Amino acid sequence: MTSELHFHDLRHTGNTLASTAGASTRELMTRMGHSSSRAALIHQHMTSDRDRAGADRLGAMIREGGGEPPG
Repeated sequence: MTSELHFHDLRHTGNTLASTAGASTRELMTRMGHSSSRAALIHQHMTSDRDRAGADRLGAMIREGGGEPPG
């Protein structure tokens, strides 16, 4: 199987990198010209380092006592 890079793949890469850099869904929508959040989400992909960073932040919140549900 041969993998070819397509111009459209660059949109996915660009949106994923912008998301990793902290761009909000609204910012991604604007930069990609999307009118729906669904379209913006299709063009970004989860990265393992973002997943790890989120898990680390959640763990820190819990250890500091800030991760408890209100009420």
